[in-house]
Amino acid sequence: MAILVFVESAEGKIKKTSIEAVSYAHAMGGGVTAIALGSVDKAELENLGKYGAQKVLHVADERLNQGLIQAYASVLSKAFKDENADILVLANSSLGTPVAAKVAIQAGASLATNVVELPNTSSGFVVKKSIYTGKAFSLVELSNAKKVIAIRKNAAEIKEVGSPASVTPYSVTLSDADFSTKITATEKATGEILLPEANIVVSGGRGMKGPEHWGILEDLAKSLHAATGCSKPVSDLGWRPHHEHVGQTGVKVAPQLYIAIGISGAIQHLAGVNSSKYIVVINKDPEAPFFKAADYGIVGDAFDVVPKLTEAIKALK
Repeated sequence: MAILVFVESAEGKIKKTSIEAVSYAHAMGGGVTAIALGSVDKAELENLGKYGAQKVLHVADERLNQGLIQAYASVLSKAFKDENADILVLANSSLGTPVAAKVAIQAGASLATNVVELPNTSSGFVVKKSIYTGKAFSLVELSNAKKVIAIRKNAAEIKEVGSPASVTPYSVTLSDADFSTKITATEKATGEILLPEANIVVSGGRGMKGPEHWGILEDLAKSLHAATGCSKPVSDLGWRPHHEHVGQTGVKVAPQLYIAIGISGAIQHLAGVNSSKYIVVINKDPEAPFFKAADYGIVGDAFDVVPKLTEAIKALK
């Protein structure tokens, strides 16, 4: 079984979700070839060998520095065929998912997105995927000879299993049609740790009473090396920037730990966080709906609890 893995990058660095995709592919067995597009640091590409890639292809075309879906799909479709791969694995992301759909159509492949576990091959090829914004799972059989799998964040454990791999230039001729769409401007979120990549997220809601009180959340986040988020009402009120809005209509996160402080737990917010491995809720209202979804809960005033929690974490360090 030959597996091709598309790895996404940002500013020359491979994204953690793509390293997870390489680890996922390695755990499936068979030969794993990784492919990266655009300007990527060579050492980053070589390090993919540590996570199971036996070979790394690099399309060093600067036009691919922007995430143009059609161009990416054209490159991956050709590599899928040239490498005679049976399966394409990639991260379930704003770029990866639409690219996966286009490649599946072009290759005549079965497609599954939001996959959360390794496939079951005991009888056919069955994958488990998250549906209904994480409220349920479905088992889907992929029956075509070629398959495209987009995995959800944290679907695979990152393990070092090998040594650095050699990087091979891969040439693709792209047409004007591949670049018929242009990205004219990009507004990037700022901060030391960005929400989509964070392992820990500290979020606040209207229970924080105003933007002037956000310092205690930022102190907690800093002590945990976490990203900061907020509920939709908070961003709508202008207390926090919109790129920190977590929820169904904002950023969907799947960290190892999500800490919700002063957030009631409306269904729209839960839809954006219920893929988190662990959820901790701090709220002075014992009837807050969020407690029903929490793994751990603290009923108490955030202005008393959070500073004490931060000091305890600092003491442990």
